[in-house]
Amino acid sequence: MQNTEQTELAKFTAIASTWWDRDGDFKALHDINPLRLDFINQYAPLAGKKVLDIGCGGGILSEAMAALGATVTGIDMADAALDVAKLHLLESGQQVDYQLSTAEAYASEHAGQFDIVTCLELLEHVPNPAPVIEACAQLVKPEGAVFLSTINRNPKAYVHAIIGAEYILKLLPKGMHDYAKFIKPSEMARWARASNLHLQQLKGLGYNLFDKQYSLNDDVSVNYLTYFRKTPDE
Repeated sequence: MQNTEQTELAKFTAIASTWWDRDGDFKALHDINPLRLDFINQYAPLAGKKVLDIGCGGGILSEAMAALGATVTGIDMADAALDVAKLHLLESGQQVDYQLSTAEAYASEHAGQFDIVTCLELLEHVPNPAPVIEACAQLVKPEGAVFLSTINRNPKAYVHAIIGAEYILKLLPKGMHDYAKFIKPSEMARWARASNLHLQQLKGLGYNLFDKQYSLNDDVSVNYLTYFRKTPDE
């Protein structure tokens, strides 16, 4: 069974054409991408590394990592988003290998092949996040780096990530997130440890209402970004 939901794929398919509109539905992703990229490159320098971007969508992060010298493969289950990602390569001149696949399916054929695996803003959109995290661990080489991000599950996160971001500030399309699918950091860490992924860094991602800028901080109560290191099987 594929660990995907048609309703989730439909959300992204409906707005796929706006992936590279910096003032469109994915404006927030464009705004936070430099922070995500710097976080990854700080702990796992990208130049010369073989990287897999799981849930790559239209390729915002994939292209940015390629621009820093990584050999990047991006996988997603949204055909329309991948079409946009491939088309944008003609404009940017970057090289990314985009493929239609789930993390689990890709892991069954490419285990241990990547220095770095990223899975950002995807886990809150799948029915069962644990197998995706397990697949990340299978795909990365021993001592390799895995970067995961998602949204915490608590009342504050509901107010900020859904009511605030989707309905009041309109930073994201309405209905983009389901509170029940949000993930506590403790849950993510537990699933990761079961696959020999060990937490190295945990940072919150905040939004300042006054200057309309995002920043990394120590408040992980809403959005958060993590860095895990793979240890060899014992």
